[in-house]
Amino acid sequence: MNMTKHNRSTSLFPPCLRASVVQINFKCLKCFCFQAAIAAFALLLLNSPTLAEKKQLAWPDRSGPKMNGIVPAEHAQGLPTEWDEESGKNIAWKIVLEGQGHASPVIGQGRVWLAAATVDGTKQYVYAIDEKTGEVIHHKLLFENAEPEPLGNNVNTYASPSCVLEEDAVYVHFGSYGTARLNPDTAEIVWQRRDIEGRHFRGPGSSPILFKGSLILTFDCIDQQFLMSLNKETGQTIWRTERSTDYDDLDEKGNPKRDGDLRKAFSTPGLIEVNGRTQVISVGSRAAFAYDAETGKELWTITHKDFNAAVRPSFFQGHAILNTGGRRSQLLSVKLDQSTQGNVDKTHVTWQREKGNSRLSTPLLYDGNIYMITDNGIASCIDAATGEEVWTGRIGGTFVASPIIANGLLYFCNEEGETAIVKTGKEFEVVAKNKLEEGQRSSPAAAHGAVFLRTFGFLYKLENE
Repeated sequence: MNMTKHNRSTSLFPPCLRASVVQINFKCLKCFCFQAAIAAFALLLLNSPTLAEKKQLAWPDRSGPKMNGIVPAEHAQGLPTEWDEESGKNIAWKIVLEGQGHASPVIGQGRVWLAAATVDGTKQYVYAIDEKTGEVIHHKLLFENAEPEPLGNNVNTYASPSCVLEEDAVYVHFGSYGTARLNPDTAEIVWQRRDIEGRHFRGPGSSPILFKGSLILTFDCIDQQFLMSLNKETGQTIWRTERSTDYDDLDEKGNPKRDGDLRKAFSTPGLIEVNGRTQVISVGSRAAFAYDAETGKELWTITHKDFNAAVRPSFFQGHAILNTGGRRSQLLSVKLDQSTQGNVDKTHVTWQREKGNSRLSTPLLYDGNIYMITDNGIASCIDAATGEEVWTGRIGGTFVASPIIANGLLYFCNEEGETAIVKTGKEFEVVAKNKLEEGQRSSPAAAHGAVFLRTFGFLYKLENE
């Protein structure tokens, strides 16, 4: 694993003094050695995670600490808005990643974690990288697969779900290929599950989420569709709930059309408390659902006409903001209260936007507005209360990665290697555009005043010099 030319880390200790240098006064030599050691130790402390940082989970989920894509103020301070590949401006380090993956970086206790896999899916790995220096601490082979199912597309990978962190655990998920809890210090497997079956057909995409003592997984495969909750300490199943969706996709022989491809989805759920109970809000093909997070009981559902849902829900003043996915994706607001039960198609939709919505990139809710970007680079701002359009603006490029928001600025990253920095607010304004060697489908992360970007073959740390 090689570090590229852009690396501001330096050697921490001076060369050893040779005994043959007798011309130097011995007292001066001892004084010099002591001072050099103190300086080296101070530099070591400067370049090492502090005790507070070691305990801190700066970006523990693919969407940040609150699962909403917003960088907390203490981590947003000093975040760069400009960088340059050619000159190395504001590129703290850049490392080569083996294999491929769209799993977004997650950051905690001074380490950056991400999943990776070989192009053919026969091997699946986890990385742990030193947040400050870019040193690879762990590059561990977790799972081997003799005959992975072909992806059937050139968009997804065998390592697209992101890890999720706790202080004492790293949870890694590769869909039906395997799920594991790791020791964050050693990367050793604490428990693993390789018995959860399902044909992904287009590859896995849904990331795990944590709720109290459980790890919640989503499987929207072509042959079966369900959510399940695992005991995070043991990996044992707490509950499993099948989707109750009527897909309306059967042919004249009673078989799902296109081998069940219209049943596939990639979304990651959101969590919201309603009437004192936490609900898991999950968008699948043809329908979205709410489940009781403790029991898995289905609480309510809303149907739609799309498939390939990939966008995480967001929440605004007692409403769930849902994106249905697919090329005709719709954005809608569903009221959440004690009356939100059963089918709510005709009772709880407060507004619905039928065109100009993102398909794969998750919209972000900030200061009463929803910000999103389409596949072909049209950004828009929507009033979260009414669904009315505030502005649209063309950025250009191809977008899969979800944005983040820091210091009132949106960071939109595309497949061509360009990140557009756009102001939040009532008018469309591009603050900067920055280009890297290659693009990305992985979403950005941020911690301690730095942005972390996973491109198709590299991981970058970007911070102001």
